Amino acid sequence: MPDLLTVEALSAGWGNASVLSGISFSLAEGQSLALLGRNGMGKTTLLCALLGIARHGSGTIRLAGREITRLRPETRAQAGIGWVPQERNIFRSLTVEENLTAVARPGPWSPAEIFAMFPRLAERRRNMGNQLSGGEQQMLAIGRALVLNPRLLLLDEPTEGLAPIIVEELLAVLQRLTRERGLSAIIVEQHARKVLGVTDQAVILERGTIAHAGRSAALAADSATLERYLGVGGSQ
Repeated sequence: MPDLLTVEALSAGWGNASVLSGISFSLAEGQSLALLGRNGMGKTTLLCALLGIARHGSGTIRLAGREITRLRPETRAQAGIGWVPQERNIFRSLTVEENLTAVARPGPWSPAEIFAMFPRLAERRRNMGNQLSGGEQQMLAIGRALVLNPRLLLLDEPTEGLAPIIVEELLAVLQRLTRERGLSAIIVEQHARKVLGVTDQAVILERGTIAHAGRSAALAADSATLERYLGVGGSQ
């Protein structure tokens, strides 16, 4: 499969502070990547660098062969990068249906497709955003990103603070998006073993650099690396 995203020698940060240094990796069309690391290691900054929000220092970013390194965030979104931020950022004063239709662009992902994928949202289509549970708000945030019909979806801690049963449901949906629908995704996640079970590739960041990169299945079986960089043991 051809690479959809190619990052080469990327350095980025905020203001005068450098957070990322020498980041290089690629992601094939229709593949998913788990972006792992302890808190403060640069995971969210890397997503923001891909989005064009963080300050660019050096290096290049290519999407489907097109260099997007210097493009504005809105232009990158138009080029095919979707984002589900940690804060969700749904419109709380709009209904579920209005949240989806207000931003929808032509393409395979329509509000009807989102309701089919998340029946719970269909049941609450006339509820305001502030009337939803945390899990329902996260489903809506994912749906709202999908109706923009991106080629690459970036998700920052999509299961944070959610009940275990909702975590399992959302990770299963993300797996279907990549394995069955061909969407590429980068997922920042604290549930390391769970996200490794539904992704193809994995990258571990350590102090703003890549400490490990490889297949998710191989990392899931590598207890020593998980313990060294993530403090993960047992079934975590």
